[in-house]
Amino acid sequence: MTTARTATPSTARAINDRLALDLLLRHVTLTATELHTLTGLSRPTVSDLLERLQRGGLVTVVGERGEQRRGPNARVYGLRYDRAQLAGIDVRAAGVTLAVADLAGRTLATAAVPVDPADPPADVAERVLRTLLHTAEQAGVTLLHTVAVGAPGLVDPSTGELNSARSLPRWHAELVTVLRAGLPGEVILENEVNLAGIAEHRIGAAADRDTFVLLWLGHGVGAAVLLDGRLRRGFSGGTGEIAFLPVPGTGGLPSATACDGGFHSLAGSAAVCELARAHGLLPPAPTVGGDDAAAAEAAVLAAAADEAAGAPFLDALAERVALGAAGVCVILDPGCLVLGGEVGRAGGRALADRVAARLAALSPLRTEVRPGAAGGGAVLSGAVLTASDAVCRDLFGFGVA
Repeated sequence: MTTARTATPSTARAINDRLALDLLLRHVTLTATELHTLTGLSRPTVSDLLERLQRGGLVTVVGERGEQRRGPNARVYGLRYDRAQLAGIDVRAAGVTLAVADLAGRTLATAAVPVDPADPPADVAERVLRTLLHTAEQAGVTLLHTVAVGAPGLVDPSTGELNSARSLPRWHAELVTVLRAGLPGEVILENEVNLAGIAEHRIGAAADRDTFVLLWLGHGVGAAVLLDGRLRRGFSGGTGEIAFLPVPGTGGLPSATACDGGFHSLAGSAAVCELARAHGLLPPAPTVGGDDAAAAEAAVLAAAADEAAGAPFLDALAERVALGAAGVCVILDPGCLVLGGEVGRAGGRALADRVAARLAALSPLRTEVRPGAAGGGAVLSGAVLTASDAVCRDLFGFGVA
């Protein structure tokens, strides 16, 4: 038989402090009266915890608010966002984009670093580090507490290392090593699609959902799986690697070392471009060295803008997307599927509705399909949110769920 334990005064104070800090992080600023209403704590308890948090340097008075009553204005409290700064980095084959932000996730400065494939990996990594430090300095930041990096490939949950860089540029793996050696704070590495999923959950299309799947349709394909509000990575970090999902219509099967023949061959940007050419939406011959992702995005945007002419292409694309989506939905039953990446965003509601209709014909499980809403910077936004959560856990003992 288990006997319930009564919380000690120190435990009760810690619980109340965390509750107040959580509310301030979500609402940005609150008065003591608002904290009293939101927490249900007594006014003296709220007053005590605010004094305690101010002494600890976690909370400060940020202004006053006029109340509909006699007496002085109410003090407005907020977190000490100047306690730490952070950064997010979005790693792509052609370069990186980065953002320096404060604890609230508000962007202070941004930069981009283009990369030539012929550049030595170590030189690229060092250039990114220098750019990050210079960008932080320009924003008045002398120390970055945490940096979160989003990159393609599998990130081993047990080591935090990129462990499947066989087909990726060598500088991707080199970059994390250089950042960890050159920065005093924590460097978090996460799969890029997982970060986009976090952004869609917090500020995008799935903000009202605790369980959903982000289906990423860009240069490659992938998925981010959030169940009960938690990002799921799997044993080896491979949850969502649906590029390797065997599907009909590819004329082959994927292998342990290549996703050709898997879902990637139906819905990756090169396959979407080929489909667009077959429907007259792109020139018959592909441009040598062209950007498949940009071309695919342009073709889908054109089709969605003129559905009367673009319907056959959108129908065919939705048929392909639904095959991969069905493989995910019949196993996870997420109830909600968000289409992200360049192609998913470009298709908007026109593509999402078609995928939903085809999915309903393939599966008995009801699945709402929504276009992504976190924008083209979803990976970078997710990186900043991830870094912010890490800082909050370190400074305040919690992060946003």
